[in-house]
Amino acid sequence: MAGHSKWANIQHRKGRQDAKRGKIFTKLGRAISVAAKEGGSDPDTNSVLRDAITKARAQNMPNDTIERAVKRGAGELGDADYQQVTYEGYGPGGVAVIVEALTDNRNRTAGDVRHAFDKNGGNLGTKGCVSYLFEKKGQIIIEKSGGIDDEQVMMMAIDGGAEDVEIEEEGYGIITAPEDFGEVLDTIQKNGLSPVAAEVAMVPNTNVTLNGSEDIKLMNRLIDMLEDNDDVQNVYHNWDEPEDM
Repeated sequence: MAGHSKWANIQHRKGRQDAKRGKIFTKLGRAISVAAKEGGSDPDTNSVLRDAITKARAQNMPNDTIERAVKRGAGELGDADYQQVTYEGYGPGGVAVIVEALTDNRNRTAGDVRHAFDKNGGNLGTKGCVSYLFEKKGQIIIEKSGGIDDEQVMMMAIDGGAEDVEIEEEGYGIITAPEDFGEVLDTIQKNGLSPVAAEVAMVPNTNVTLNGSEDIKLMNRLIDMLEDNDDVQNVYHNWDEPEDM
């Protein structure tokens, strides 16, 4: 597959998330609760909840923590009163950035997100200003290990309904349509493979390269500030990150 490695991009995101494990669990739990509140507590009939639980399990979130989040969303452990908000803007060097948040105070979250952009050479834009540069896709990452054959993984993924399989030296990046994500992941897992990351994400169609060290420093700090915010669920961008970072 031509173009920048989606595998590398997801690995960068996973590395950042691994460094913030406790905060990630808080955010995943919030997403599960909201999904359960809006669509019901049965993942078999609530695809949003099913995908949220899948993402949580891919991050090794304990089952009892997942169950508590579902019950909280269903109103069994108190009300989960959060709203979904999406922000769009530009980082340094014209990097497109999408921020997905779940908040109980829209003014607070908007102010925090705007501050992060302003402080790091970016600017918060209007709805739709960068989202056209992205597509929503399911992404499944599998690391290579003994006994895994390239052709077998490709056939397995395609049979499950995947759109594309990217083969890298380190592993495989499986791309799916959002509606096929759960089925493809289920096929992968039933064949004995354990993904190191699995999510439905906003994938950029084009990428921006930052050459100046100051822009790279600011972009890293912008991502860190946004991801450190408890209200922010996901940060997507089209920065072509250097693979040696």
